[in-house]
Amino acid sequence: MRAQAPDAPPTIVAVTVDNAKVMRLPEKTSTVIVGNPMIADVALQRNGVLILTGKSFGSTNLIALDAAGQMLAESTISVQAPQAAVITVQRGLERESYSCTPNCQPSIQLGDATKFYGEVSSQAENRRALATAGAGPANR
Repeated sequence: MRAQAPDAPPTIVAVTVDNAKVMRLPEKTSTVIVGNPMIADVALQRNGVLILTGKSFGSTNLIALDAAGQMLAESTISVQAPQAAVITVQRGLERESYSCTPNCQPSIQLGDATKFYGEVSSQAENRRALATAGAGPANR
């Protein structure tokens, strides 16, 4: 996946929320700009490799500049919802998401009901804390 040259129409790069994609930037890229960092985030690696992560649904742009501030490339970033094996349950105005691979388990998604989202994320955080509680330097 390459960023498009500035004189061509922007390439559209699709990424799923909470997933990463690897892109290659033009040589001599020294600055990378993301139009809306709430939608996508980037991490510049060595040799012009860029890690693009989808943060929230929507579109934004990515611009690559050289050291003199000249635009080398521009891409449109489209962050989309996951498609595979996610079931949405609508209870009146309240929405809940479940990942069914192969058994259905809560899988919070942007747009889920606040109560459901809070309860599931709280359980996940508590589980993570329990799993890492004995991993400190004194317990190794």
